[in-house]
Amino acid sequence: MTMSRRQALRFAAAAPLVLAAPVSMTPTASAAPTQLIDFTERLVWPEQIKAAGYAGALVYVSELRPGADFDFKPVTREYADRMRAAGLHIVSCYQYGKPGWPTPSDFTRGYTGGVADAQTALRLHGAAGGPDTAPIFFSVDEDIDSDTWKTLAVDWFRGIGSVLGVERTGIYGHALACGWAIGDGVIGHSTTPGHRWAWQTKAWSQGAREPAAVLFQSAVNTASTPGPLIGDIHVDTDDVLADDFGQWDLAR
Repeated sequence: MTMSRRQALRFAAAAPLVLAAPVSMTPTASAAPTQLIDFTERLVWPEQIKAAGYAGALVYVSELRPGADFDFKPVTREYADRMRAAGLHIVSCYQYGKPGWPTPSDFTRGYTGGVADAQTALRLHGAAGGPDTAPIFFSVDEDIDSDTWKTLAVDWFRGIGSVLGVERTGIYGHALACGWAIGDGVIGHSTTPGHRWAWQTKAWSQGAREPAAVLFQSAVNTASTPGPLIGDIHVDTDDVLADDFGQWDLAR
């Protein structure tokens, strides 16, 4: 049975993530050197993000899957404008399906699924005010192996690239998935030399790091290892690894 990243981490034998502050406290500006958040429970308001010391957030340019009740999918123009007014960075990401839901993981839908998903992502990104130069990171939120990459996921990314353009296509996934996407030429280049549109999660990476990644998801919120709190909402945190990490407000 395939597990999601949150299920995998929940049962992992590794020691719990050590946080800069106890999970019962709102984190301070402890990014090293800069961190974003991404949402796993509820929407966090820009003023709260800024007060907690974070530089911005990844926002979802995907529809809400049936049965889910998240209030952060898809991102709205009102929310994006409020982020910009607070001086915060915005980065776009896409995830609709998920293991264990009636809607399967997006990458399982192949080339035509990639075309459809890219069209949705592009529409929602633009509606929220996202610029036509910023990348969108598409999620591989499972511990896939190389056979799955070669037979399913890479074709999904090729479909995405046919709509969005490879240079605006990014990946979220474990270290190997990021490396496969780079090797197969299905994701684009950051303007920071040596970096690609790869957002690596620590989940399933087993300590490995993709050196070309622009973002690293260093805290993953699970039931057994809760992420940092902003107010009463747990979040994932993402280390910024390059000057150009896909933020909307950077001229390219």
